[in-house]
Amino acid sequence: MSSSGFETIDFVIFGAYIVILVALGLFLSRDKDGKEKSANDYFLAGNTLTWWAVGASLIAANISAEQFIGMSGTGYADGIAIAAYEIMAAVTLIVIGKFLLPIMIDRKIFTIPQFLHERYNDGVGLAFSILWLFLYVFVNLTSVAWLGALAIEQILGVQGVMVSIWGFEISMQMLIIIGLFVVAGVYSIYGGLASVAWTDVMQVTFLVGGGLITAYVALDQMGAVMDADAFGAFGQIFKDLTTGEHLTDPHFHLIIQESHDPKAYANVPGIVAVVGGVWLTNLGYWGFNQYIIQKGLAAKSIDEAKKGLIFAGFLKILIPFVVVVPGICAYYIMQNPEAFDSLNLQGAISRSDDAYPWLIRNFTPTGIKGLSFAALTTAIISSLASMFNSTSTLFTMDIYKKYINKGASDKKLVNVGRLTALAALVIAAVAVKPLLGGLDQAFQYIQEYSGFIYPGIITVFGLGLLWKRASSTAAIWTSILTIPMGVIFKICLPDVAFQLRAGYIFIILVTFFILISYLDKKFVKAEEVSASDKAQMLKWSKIIGGVGVTFIIAAIVVVALGTSTSWSAYLNDIGFQAFIFFGVLVGCNAVWLYSNSLDTVKDPKALPINLSLFATTRGYTWGSFGICAITALLYIFLW
Repeated sequence: MSSSGFETIDFVIFGAYIVILVALGLFLSRDKDGKEKSANDYFLAGNTLTWWAVGASLIAANISAEQFIGMSGTGYADGIAIAAYEIMAAVTLIVIGKFLLPIMIDRKIFTIPQFLHERYNDGVGLAFSILWLFLYVFVNLTSVAWLGALAIEQILGVQGVMVSIWGFEISMQMLIIIGLFVVAGVYSIYGGLASVAWTDVMQVTFLVGGGLITAYVALDQMGAVMDADAFGAFGQIFKDLTTGEHLTDPHFHLIIQESHDPKAYANVPGIVAVVGGVWLTNLGYWGFNQYIIQKGLAAKSIDEAKKGLIFAGFLKILIPFVVVVPGICAYYIMQNPEAFDSLNLQGAISRSDDAYPWLIRNFTPTGIKGLSFAALTTAIISSLASMFNSTSTLFTMDIYKKYINKGASDKKLVNVGRLTALAALVIAAVAVKPLLGGLDQAFQYIQEYSGFIYPGIITVFGLGLLWKRASSTAAIWTSILTIPMGVIFKICLPDVAFQLRAGYIFIILVTFFILISYLDKKFVKAEEVSASDKAQMLKWSKIIGGVGVTFIIAAIVVVALGTSTSWSAYLNDIGFQAFIFFGVLVGCNAVWLYSNSLDTVKDPKALPINLSLFATTRGYTWGSFGICAITALLYIFLW
């Protein structure tokens, strides 16, 4: 560890942070006035979260080693285009805050699968409960812990070190993973969502602040070599990676052309990252992922939840500057190592995911190094804590209470929730190395294999929330087909970017779902829609339908023309065919709007049509406009 550059003060700062975090989590989770926690207190924080707590907790749960290490690693390998996941997530939060979350809060649900139980039937709800539990334990918990351990090993300079404990040899990496699980578990398993959400307010400050400081300090030290300040260094890096021999280098382009870098395009395929399957990932992750949306469900009111999502959207736009820019800085140094010899850099970047920890190890000074290390650990712990809480919520409320012990008391439910989180911790610790050992860019692993289920999730959840004809039969068969379709497309189209594959699967599943719903004979008479609501829905169905059809036709024409013209060759080079998927995604909204306005029958479990839930305040409108304006400017300047 002597080569890590850490001094005593760095370890003091880091240790103090861990102690304060656990103490605060336990303090906030204490039973007040001797009153035992109810299930609502434990799983939804008693619906006490304010907008700033909702927004901060959303980001703290989301930003983890997956971003700090995985996304920074992809930034090192492929460039800033990976930031599309963050930028488009900000736009996605607007859609979720306006159309999806209000319905969920109005239904007073604990879990996403609970909605499926109520909207369709027990079979659909149980299937997705089990699906999410496997995803959390074997993809989310394992990947966050694995990436975190890799980072900490690299930063401390203890890669490959083995420790003997009671005669057993155990790797330092495994000890770090267990340590992360224990710290996250101590307060989240005991205190529930209240502990997780309120400590996240502190953690997001460390996370964003520490990340920005790390990026600034690295640029400032690079600037010292370039005879410039931090901003001047950034400008020089930008110039060097966009001109001369780097004219086709993708590192500072949000839209990657396939002809410029096929490998980078395979990971972040041009405009597909804006209008393609990334929408499935974002809508599925932010709208229907239990450990994320649970923060919105715990808000004081629908308005507080909506404001929280807008706040989270602005924070998301900051994340590329926190995690992707450092990866690009590391790439620039590796392209010009002799220029930075005077910095006496330690260690090496043997794989892309080493980029961020290598940067911390070499560029952050004493004191700041401890702060940056705390920020990284914050990201890991907060995500693990949220996952533990949501795993326990899913099992306890959707499986234990519904199928095992229907009359369980609140005390029993809380205890079962704690035991479930503990079991998830142990299983993930055992499974982590077999699943993730040897990956170069773990962020792509997470996105691709999560993407196996998102096309089905968006179809089943989205149409279930919004369309009165969505049937249980269609939901069951779509659920059954989702993962096999992902496997088949992965085997048959292995060289096609997974965002495109996910788009193709969505088109098939949503078409199948709509056809089955219309063929289903289980329906009842629908309530008559008011004249004003009918006029509104018909008007927007025509507008949205026209936009969707235009997208589809334009994409088909471009694909048909191929390289016969310069403009069609360019559009094909950036993946314009993704607009076929986007047209279908947009067109789905035209279908449910048209059907809801005119159909005289509905599914027996359809939700009542209440357009007032979609109403938003002027503040929400201006916040949404601000996010969209910033997004547009970023794409204009970094196209």
